[in-house]
Amino acid sequence: MKSMPSAEIRARYLRFFEARGHTIVPSSSLIPGNDPTLLFANSGMVQFKDTFLGLEQRPYSRAVTAQKCMRVSGKHNDLEEVGPSPRHQTFFEMLGNFSFGDYFKREAITMAWDLLTKEFALPVERLWFTVFAGNDRIPPDTEAERYWIEAGADPSRVLRFGEKDNFWIMGDTGPCGPCSEITVYLGDDLGKMSAAGVNSDDPDYVEIWNNVFMQFDRASMQPLPRPSVDTGMGLERMSTVLQGVKSNYDTDVFLPIIERTIALLGSDEAHYRAHFAPYRAVADHSRAVAFLIADGVLPGNTGRSYVLRRILRRAAYQGRTVGFEKPFLADVIATVIDQMGAAYPELRQRREFILETTDAEERQFLRTLAGGIHRLGAVIGQVRASGSGVIPGEEAFTLKDTYGFPLDLTQRIAAEQGLAVDEPAYERAMTEQRARSRAATQFKRGAEAEVWADADVPPTEFTGYEHFAGAARVLALVAGGDSISAASAGQAVQLVLDRTPFYAESGGQVGDSGALIGPNGRVRVSDTQRPIPGVIVHYGTVEDGTIALHDTVEVRVDAERRRSIMRNHTATHLLHRALRDVLGGHAAQAGSLVAPERLRFDFTHNRQVTPEQQREIERRINAWVRADTPVEWEVTDYQRAIDRGAMALFGEKYGDRVRMVTVGCLDGEILEDSTIPDPRSSGLMCSRELCGGTHVARTGEIGFFRIVAESSVAGGVRRIEALTGAGAEQWADAQAATLRDLAARLGVPPAQALDKLDALLNDLRQQGHDLDKLRAQSARGALEGLLGQVQRHDGVPFVAARVEAPDPARLREQGDWLRDKIGSGVVVLGALIGEKPQILAVVTPDLVKRGLHAGNIVKALAQIMGGGGGGRPDMAQAGGRDAAKLDEALAQVARLVAEQGAKS
Repeated sequence: MKSMPSAEIRARYLRFFEARGHTIVPSSSLIPGNDPTLLFANSGMVQFKDTFLGLEQRPYSRAVTAQKCMRVSGKHNDLEEVGPSPRHQTFFEMLGNFSFGDYFKREAITMAWDLLTKEFALPVERLWFTVFAGNDRIPPDTEAERYWIEAGADPSRVLRFGEKDNFWIMGDTGPCGPCSEITVYLGDDLGKMSAAGVNSDDPDYVEIWNNVFMQFDRASMQPLPRPSVDTGMGLERMSTVLQGVKSNYDTDVFLPIIERTIALLGSDEAHYRAHFAPYRAVADHSRAVAFLIADGVLPGNTGRSYVLRRILRRAAYQGRTVGFEKPFLADVIATVIDQMGAAYPELRQRREFILETTDAEERQFLRTLAGGIHRLGAVIGQVRASGSGVIPGEEAFTLKDTYGFPLDLTQRIAAEQGLAVDEPAYERAMTEQRARSRAATQFKRGAEAEVWADADVPPTEFTGYEHFAGAARVLALVAGGDSISAASAGQAVQLVLDRTPFYAESGGQVGDSGALIGPNGRVRVSDTQRPIPGVIVHYGTVEDGTIALHDTVEVRVDAERRRSIMRNHTATHLLHRALRDVLGGHAAQAGSLVAPERLRFDFTHNRQVTPEQQREIERRINAWVRADTPVEWEVTDYQRAIDRGAMALFGEKYGDRVRMVTVGCLDGEILEDSTIPDPRSSGLMCSRELCGGTHVARTGEIGFFRIVAESSVAGGVRRIEALTGAGAEQWADAQAATLRDLAARLGVPPAQALDKLDALLNDLRQQGHDLDKLRAQSARGALEGLLGQVQRHDGVPFVAARVEAPDPARLREQGDWLRDKIGSGVVVLGALIGEKPQILAVVTPDLVKRGLHAGNIVKALAQIMGGGGGGRPDMAQAGGRDAAKLDEALAQVARLVAEQGAKS
């Protein structure tokens, strides 16, 4: 069997099925579009889920994909197994072919046999095939069994297994059915091969492909009218088989990454073989990090962001275990991008941002790791003080969960201190955390979505791109979660029409409001949503009369509100384009809100957008607005739109036909500001995005654009808030009015207001400096007077007095001055700062050696004032709540000095 590179395996798989009538569909994002049931796409069928459920129609009935996948939970995907195991991974590619009510078992099995034995030339004598053995409700899958034998399989190689291995279920509802898996034997001795190895833990038997036959309805277990096929083949496992190795990490998928890690560390092959697990973990995690960041995920503390942070930090720690002392992951990930950028262009497009984000997170983790070592030191101290020799498992888990401190590192450091770790308790805490994580990722469709999924209404025709009004018929009417035939005045209702100009909230654009006017009543619509694909639901209240099922109604969108939304939505596209031009191509949309009164745009960027950059962004957008260029849209093929430079937003789900919106391109006009790049010179200077929202016809309708706020919303994510049209004008008018009022109060023209204000502030600062000098002189005089009040007790000089101090820092300055003047002694000063009593104690070094302790002195005095505190032996500061007790506290200094002096 000839070795085959992984890139060739991917290409040949796609071409094989394309030649058999399948449409090649690009991989969807790792972030499932419109599917809250999953953190990440974990199989090839995720992007086709609605198609299999009958909620979405595709223009093809056969598809083939190479899908980016992530699995980070479950028995085969424990992070701790990634590295030690030869086949566990977090990120992987799933090759799959799909039939949506087209071919079924015979064709699927025949094509699978031809691909494996002819295209890939796998030795037939090493292949095993499994089918469903049946149960008390479903008979054995003799069809699949027969088709494998007819294709050429030895009957003794077709094995039957139960539901655990050979029956697939999507969920409590939806399609399900038997599956057929292909296993290959990788052992060196065919004489040792047997059926007992299939579906066992024997590493010589590797499952390489699963063919799922969606045949039944899960709820009733009745046959589906249009059975379908979903298959999945792991590219990494197939590379292991076709490259004649025993581990995924010995294939060309991982070896270039591992070799780069070796080179960066300055180690060698022998070191790698002796410490293979950390090297493998770094290789796997680097791929996961690169693809997650490329798809818009950033490190954080919740959800997908937390998963990314865990993976990235585990990779950084694994690197430290083999010798890395400084950040190195960005250099390793650069190899991932070089290796896979041709197949997945998003890696190249976001290269700099991926590397920058990785480096920043790794550096932050190294600082956190130092904190973990400090925390572990404190825990060890507590364990020893208690007389125990075991670190509690809960503490070890906190170190891992909070500080990213792995268990084996805790155990290693503990062993050096002669301690052990309660590992069973650690595992219990880990199990509880996993249970919480799994619970957090479970999803049950809301009751409202269930109502509309069961309502069996056809997709709504949307007419709102061209119209604000029209006629429609009521197809469904719901109140209180129940379908009704009519509703009367005062009832809150949800309506579905056969057609509507109302835009349903999507892509950051809020839903439309307006009115539905029927023959016998009127509904005030407050919102519009799409609870299930294709169905637009109008939410409102019957204002008068009645509204009934099948009524023909006049539909009116609130046109003024919609126009404001359209202005803001088109401005959002221009803002996205300008951000990328000014900040760089990494500035990708991470969220948005398009409302009538304002727009909000979140984007990936690791630092504040400076005022100068904000002005440049505004300048570019307003130049586009003044140019009054057309806003054009067209429906086209997804891939054709991408090839023409259209941006697809992370986490959004797109069909094969998409709406492409182009904004800001010129048609014969020239921008009045020659410093703005002419959009005609390059298609990239236009905004071109995939978007289903509503927009103005020309950029001039935006009127005016103004940024009113810029802030951080998360690590690596910034937010800009802006206004357009009348809202921007009103904001500018308010700013101008404020400037005029300020200038009038300063007694200067508006143009001179800033200079006048600077002069006044400078005068104020100078007066403050002068006042500080006077206070210091006054305090110094008072302090010099205190030198004559020094008392002695058993040879220990001390002074205790109440002084004036504006803040704790000045109080410390006075204490330092007195200490230096006294040379040897104890200084205790009290002051009211912000109406709260403060005590400062200073002890000179010679007396510290004799056992006097400033921290103990202030602790005792603070208790008298109803407070607490402490500090170092040489200096300490504390506060209280009762200002009336300050003098009483100072009166106790002589006693405390005497007590501490006696102990010494």
